[in-house]
Amino acid sequence: MSTKIFEAYKKSKRTPNFYGFHSFLDPGCPIKPTGPFRDNVRYFLQQCAELEEYTVEGMQIWSTFLVHKNRGVAIPLYTIEENVKNNDSRSFCDHCRCAGWSHHFVSKRKYHLIIPADCEWNQHLNDGVFDDQTHILHGLIHCNGFGHLICINGNEGGSKFLCGREVMDLWDRICTNLRARKITVEDLSKKHSMDLRLLYGVAYGHTWFGRWDYKFSHGSFGIMEHNYERAIEMLSSIELDQVIEDFRYSSRSNVMKQMVVCYRGLSDAPLITIRDLFRFMLAVKSCNSIKEKPNVAPVVRACSSSRYLIRNASPSKSEGKEKSARYRKFSNIAASLDSRWPVRRLEFTADVIVDALKEKKATNRFGSCGMSRQEARDAARLHIGDTGLIDYVLKSMNNVIVGGYVVRRAVNRATRVLEYTIQELRNCDQSEQEKLPEPVQNYAVNPGTDVYSDVLCLYNNLLLSFAESNVLKLAVRTVLDSKHFVKEWPFRDDPDDILLRFICCILPSSSGLEAVLRKGYPPGEMVEVPLHSTIGDLKTAIESAMRDTYCIMDNFMVTDIVGMETMEDCEVLFGIIESGSELWVRGFGLDLESELKNEGGADNWTVNCRCGARDDDGERMVSCDICEIWQHTRCCGIEDSEVVPPLFVCEACCTSLAPPRAQNSFEYGLYATSLVPCDSEFGMDLIY
Repeated sequence: MSTKIFEAYKKSKRTPNFYGFHSFLDPGCPIKPTGPFRDNVRYFLQQCAELEEYTVEGMQIWSTFLVHKNRGVAIPLYTIEENVKNNDSRSFCDHCRCAGWSHHFVSKRKYHLIIPADCEWNQHLNDGVFDDQTHILHGLIHCNGFGHLICINGNEGGSKFLCGREVMDLWDRICTNLRARKITVEDLSKKHSMDLRLLYGVAYGHTWFGRWDYKFSHGSFGIMEHNYERAIEMLSSIELDQVIEDFRYSSRSNVMKQMVVCYRGLSDAPLITIRDLFRFMLAVKSCNSIKEKPNVAPVVRACSSSRYLIRNASPSKSEGKEKSARYRKFSNIAASLDSRWPVRRLEFTADVIVDALKEKKATNRFGSCGMSRQEARDAARLHIGDTGLIDYVLKSMNNVIVGGYVVRRAVNRATRVLEYTIQELRNCDQSEQEKLPEPVQNYAVNPGTDVYSDVLCLYNNLLLSFAESNVLKLAVRTVLDSKHFVKEWPFRDDPDDILLRFICCILPSSSGLEAVLRKGYPPGEMVEVPLHSTIGDLKTAIESAMRDTYCIMDNFMVTDIVGMETMEDCEVLFGIIESGSELWVRGFGLDLESELKNEGGADNWTVNCRCGARDDDGERMVSCDICEIWQHTRCCGIEDSEVVPPLFVCEACCTSLAPPRAQNSFEYGLYATSLVPCDSEFGMDLIY
């Protein structure tokens, strides 16, 4: 840890908490909480963290320092408590919505656990900390124990001290010790431009996160768990001899054959299938004929969960290589946004903001040329009356090209304020401007020289571009469309403990709750009471837990517990009901008029796509202008690179408005590529 941090603690007469990085939050090290997460996290902050003297957006920050003995560094772990009722802009959770948890009640508090990038360990956290994707670790857990792993960046993500496995081990210990209930992750991790959910799925039968028991949660585009498992089984069971035969008349025949022969010769065990080959290649650490490579960690970047944005996972950057921004034309961004304002209005607003920045730069030639968000907003309001439009455009302006200028958004190191600045385009590195992804290359490799190049060659030539089989292409697409994974910690009840523990759920008949539960039942809450407690004590504990956890339950009162309606409140629980049971309760006092009911928000949108999706899965969607039902743009024949048409009518509405007519061969020849192929053509009956 740097001298700056030591001096800060010396001046404040505080002693920072130091713990071993690799043993922190092992059972009993330093704490062993046994209650629900909402209580355990408070105990953790009280015992293992120190309250900082500054805040982020008015939210308190706690710090814990973890000593990495091998690296000789002290790593800061920050915990930020976010009160949902005090933050209108982040009241609802996009991660919950895309994880299928839209029906969960809105929790009162969120806990962000963050390890910043190496270069920021000596600095205070800034107001943009929640949107920063360069953190070594960023996890979010709601006070009900449900949470999300938002990003993790190991060696390949830019960290000089930590690899991905170490960070994931720490995160897993945190969740286990504090008794989290379910944690999701959206796996967009890449390594050497390879999607790890495909590479590791074929090699090991699970993703990189599967080492920590993260399992399939749900897929995009209507993919179910059995589709995913069948696709993995199909790809991993391809026999190597069949691969050699299939490539026999291809220009890649010699390369593929040499690759298989080379690694079969290096392996003591027989390599029969693609899974055997990939698993052996990934396990190789060093060999006489193979150069040793550093054990680098994958990069996981959380993309926007909005249905309006196109998802792009940037290729990983190698360690030590400077990360450069990619500039995009604002006109292209505006065209891809499904906003309520026309594109020309968005572009005009961007021009007004740039003119204001140019004027500020001209008047302050020797001072700060940046403008804060409020300053830019006020300057634009002189020409535009719609403040919602201005805020919408400002949110999209970062590393964008407007006219002959590049607009950047960054925190001013001196003032700690988020500022917008401009720079003439000719002064920027042209290589940093927006580029189209390069096509897959056919590598002329020398098998056995570089194991990572060999894996990349097999990945590109066999998994991505093996065009001889439409069934395999569909299987690969199925795996790549399966991005959402989850780990669940089952409810634990110690039979030797002196406490009774129950999972308590609210019945939908409680005070008109049916409308709130239209998308499913939210999870119950864990409640603890002493062994000698009465039924009345249990009701009081349930009320306390619900009021402490959910926004709409500040005044919740329990009237009945199912199965105990005829019993008096003074009767002792012991012997009546077994500890660890699930209880259903009725009550009243829920604030059903509050906007903070479900994590998915108050929107009454409906998803009904031809792929089978019935809920938002985070993929790009478009709404029909007649029935207002949302569908995937990809399923409607609109590529991610294409702009959503200003007027869109779904197939069902087209059919209802105009009777179908026979299609001649000329029309079929023009539009056949945009039609959805039948199941048998792509072998979908084998997977689906």
